[in-house]
Amino acid sequence: MEQKKLLEARGLTVEFPLAGHKKVHAVSDVSLDVMEHEVLALVGESGCGKSTLGKTMIRLQEPTAGEICFRGTPITGLSPKAFRDYRRQMQIVFQDPYASLNPRMTVRGIVAEPLETYHVCESKEATTERVVELLEAVGLTADHLYRYAHQFSGGQRQRVGIARAIALNPAFIVCDEPVSALDVSVQNQILNLLKDLQGRFGLTYLFISHDLSVVRFIANRVCVMFLGKLCEIGDTETVYSKPLHPYTRFLLDAIPKADPHQRRKERLLLAGELPSPVNPPAGCRFHTRCPYATEKCRTVEPQLQEVEGRKVACHIYGE
Repeated sequence: MEQKKLLEARGLTVEFPLAGHKKVHAVSDVSLDVMEHEVLALVGESGCGKSTLGKTMIRLQEPTAGEICFRGTPITGLSPKAFRDYRRQMQIVFQDPYASLNPRMTVRGIVAEPLETYHVCESKEATTERVVELLEAVGLTADHLYRYAHQFSGGQRQRVGIARAIALNPAFIVCDEPVSALDVSVQNQILNLLKDLQGRFGLTYLFISHDLSVVRFIANRVCVMFLGKLCEIGDTETVYSKPLHPYTRFLLDAIPKADPHQRRKERLLLAGELPSPVNPPAGCRFHTRCPYATEKCRTVEPQLQEVEGRKVACHIYGE
């Protein structure tokens, strides 16, 4: 059965103004589809625009240009009042589980806030019962109701953040590096929890990460991003087994190997410094670091095209 599109981004651009008429080109003309019930991973180096794109797709950050559609309905220009019903369908789990929780509120207050905002429950007692259900769904108990964020471990705090995110039964959740701030021993627990919740509640995730080992475990599709532009999009196993874009190859080659004596074949080494998003290079934005760059790469920007069952933006594969 063909999957339906849940969220569509068309030509999304996000720019942040600086002094002297300069601007940061955080996201540049990105078009992306998120299918229902999938985990789409967004990967790339720090500063490439991953988090900005994720927040823009749920309108926590307004785009400079472009359009976002939720289940076929444009939501980009909606007023806060008109967007209210869509907001409850799109939530986010933040990277830092401590900074994203109000230190003055108890767990009960944090998780109950969206329920009270949308008047989901008929009474205070019903709200508390719903909060307990949500806590149990993420592996916590009623004993945690009236504790504060500083009384929890990092993993427990992230569970509270996840409980808050699923409180309104959303369809789409942006997971903005949800395990990068956690101990390695806890990361697997949170990843398994996210997979379990997806199956139980029919969730769709945009999973943002720079850790490709984590991405391979949880994602159905992978979207590789460099300096505000998309490089490669494809099924996880296809991309991992045969990366096409040179930048994708570089990211995969940088994954630490369990066996230090394991030989690497044709390791790709990148030269040069990471270009500035304030003054991105002309043509392909990766050409200043790419060992295969040609004159065309320096002047003509490559577009995403179908190559071997996925989309790639690289002149190596022709137009």
